[in-house]
Parts: sequence; C-alpha cells; structure tokens
Amino acid sequence: MDAPREVARDVLRAVRERDAYANLVLPGLLRERRVSGRDAAFATELAYGACRSIGMLDAVIEACAGRAVEEIDGPLLDVLRLGVYQLLRTRVGAHAAVDTSVELVRAEFGSGKAGFVNAVLRRAGEREQGEWVDRLAPQDPLGHMAFEYAHPVWIAQAFADALGASAAELGELLAADDERPAVHLIARPGAITAEELALVTGGEPGRWSPYAVYLVGGDPGALEPVREGLAGVQDEGSQLVALALTRAELLGPDGGRWLDLCAGPGGKAALLGSLADIDGYRVDAVEPAEHRAELVRKATRDLPVTVHVADGRDSGLVPGYDRILVDAPCTGLGALRRRPEARWRRTPADVRELTVLQRELLTAAWDLLRPGGVVVYSTCSPHLPETVAVVADVVRRTGAEELDTRPLLPGVTELGDGPAAQLWPHRHGTDAMFVAALRKPR
Repeated sequence: MDAPREVARDVLRAVRERDAYANLVLPGLLRERRVSGRDAAFATELAYGACRSIGMLDAVIEACAGRAVEEIDGPLLDVLRLGVYQLLRTRVGAHAAVDTSVELVRAEFGSGKAGFVNAVLRRAGEREQGEWVDRLAPQDPLGHMAFEYAHPVWIAQAFADALGASAAELGELLAADDERPAVHLIARPGAITAEELALVTGGEPGRWSPYAVYLVGGDPGALEPVREGLAGVQDEGSQLVALALTRAELLGPDGGRWLDLCAGPGGKAALLGSLADIDGYRVDAVEPAEHRAELVRKATRDLPVTVHVADGRDSGLVPGYDRILVDAPCTGLGALRRRPEARWRRTPADVRELTVLQRELLTAAWDLLRPGGVVVYSTCSPHLPETVAVVADVVRRTGAEELDTRPLLPGVTELGDGPAAQLWPHRHGTDAMFVAALRKPR
C-alpha cells in the first residue's frame, strides 16, 4: 500500500472520529511507520491540506455523489476528501489520485465500496478547481471568496471586520491563511544568536524578531540546537508579543518581577525567562492544567521561571508585578494555518464564553500589576470581540492608560491605526497576533 496516503487517511480518520488534532496525530504516525523524507513531506501536505479544505471538498463530494456527506460512511468520506484534494488542489495526476484512493478502499472494504469511490472521484476530476468554485460557491463576493479559499463564511467576515478600511486585502489574507506556513525557530537569548542558528540549520534570520529564524523544510525536532534546548519552535508573531512586554516603558524602575498569566505550553515564558535571566530578574508563570504546566517547566528548565498550577483569574499571587503578559485563550482564528482542522470546528457560539474569560483574566492581571507597571494583552485571533472590545472594556472600568503598541515592535510595518498592533499572515508572514499594552496610572 501507499504509505504516505495511508498516513494521511489515518490522520483524517482520527480528526473525524476522535476530534483529534492533525498536528499532534501526524508526527506520531510518521515516526511509528518510519515514513520520512519526501514521503513524509507528501503525507503532511495531503493530511494538512485536506483538513484545511474540508468545506470545499465536501461540497464537491456532495455534488458528485448526489447525497449529503452525512449519508456517506465515515471511512469512505476520509478517502474521498483525500482524493478530491489531490485532484483539485495538488499537482498529483488524476489517474494516480483516483487509483490510489480506490485501492485504499478496496484493501479495507472490498470492491463494492471501491466502485462508489471510483465513480465519485471520476466525476470530481471532470472539472478543475476554478470550475467547481464557479459552480458551487455562493454568489455574494464574501461567500465566494470564503469558499474559494476554504474558510467558513463567518470567519471570513470576522477577518474583513478586523481589516476595517483595508478590507480589500481580504482575498490576499485568505489566500495566505490557506497555505501551509513556514516553520519559525527562536534562538534562545543568551544561548545562541539567530545568525548562528541560521548557519547551523540552513535557515534564514527572521524579518522582525532579532531571535527568529525561518526554516525551509525538515523536521525541527531533529535539529541539534532544538534537541539541546538552544532553540525552539515558535511563530515570529508570538516572539514579538513577548518582546513587546519587555520593551514597554514603565513609570519608575523595573523591579524585575514579571508574570506570564497564561503560560502554557511555555514558549513565551521561555523567551521572557531567557531575557529576565540576562538582567537578574525573575518570571512567575501561571497555568491551570498540570500537564501543560509540566510543558512550561520543561520549556523553562534552567531559567529563572517559577511555575504555578493555578487559575489565572484567582492565582493567589502577591500583587506588585512590573510586567504582566496575558496571552489569553481565544478562538485561535489567527493561527488557522498551523491548526488545519480548527476552522471547521470553531463556531460563533464559542466567542461569547471566551470573551468573558478574556475580560476576567485581563482584570485579574490588572489587580496584580503595580502602579506604573504594564500589562500586555494578546490573542492569536484578530476577531474584534476578542481584541479591541476586551481592551476597551477594561480601559473603561479601570482607567488604564492604553499605550501605543506599535513602537514596541520596531521595524514592523503596517500594524494598523493603533494604539494596539495587529499582525497578519499576508503582511508579516506571522500568525494574526493582536497586541495591546496598558499601563497602570500612579
């Protein structure tokens, strides 16, 4: 059997049957089945690409099968999605896409069901992707664009709202969000420079963060600097969020008490800890889930970081922090490139509960902040109810001074009208991170 396609099929099956995360299932399957090199890259493209494209793929499958996808046996639907993805969104030849899919079904279920899959895929292959888009996409411009670039309409609308006066960039944004992102590494400050890391890994130094390196292909976990803890995997946008906290101007001296209130899985806490270590400062890191707290401990090993297993809304910590980071739980709409199935799981109903939590966390951080201190609020979502609305509510209730965040990201262009900063995949090559800085008046 075709090992890369089997792996991709089993990822789709795990996502469908167990609500698994593709980016967690795939690496384990590749290791377990000893799939590497070009085969691993192909399996990754098929699995992640098909997960990202489910909305479009299902519409084509329904048109070709003459029935709703809910009426198709799950294991057959997985293979159909994999086959239609190859036909419409890759350079795989139609003959190979159809025949390998049919063989996957025949080996598991026999010739009868294989015949159904063969018939559906041959109909799907009669048109190019653009022809299917013209035939099946909604007629309104936003709905058409969302279908073409494999996004739910409500998410496309949320992006358009966040772009505001730049909403004409929506197509460019959706296209960038529909692509597999490059791997971003972080060179741990004080351990290795970005230039050294780029030289060792064959990558390129990042555009915006002084610690970022862009990796072209390969398994980052296999790199010696990553294995030795000199470097890690972290989106450049996340690096910029942590750096913004360290650059914000305080009123009065920095006493060296820093706090990461939503620390799991530990990437930002590790960067803050590395920078704090240089100046003799300390970082407290709060994470409510023990298994994620353990990830924070591992990420911050040998750094001046103390991990607390607690709810950030009621941490029990002593107030008086100079700098606090609230990288709040959110819908993750800004990181859809890295979580391929997430766009089809999130719903507008998720937003209300999350915004309540976000307000509570930011308020708790405010209570822990000393007068003259700064809290940075961030989300990996540009969705307005999770970003500017949360900040505006806390500013109104506390009298916080909202700082212009854009100077805290020196050299980064097109961050919006301020005072908060918004990163975008199509402009910056990062996740769509939102960053706002609030200072407590004396």
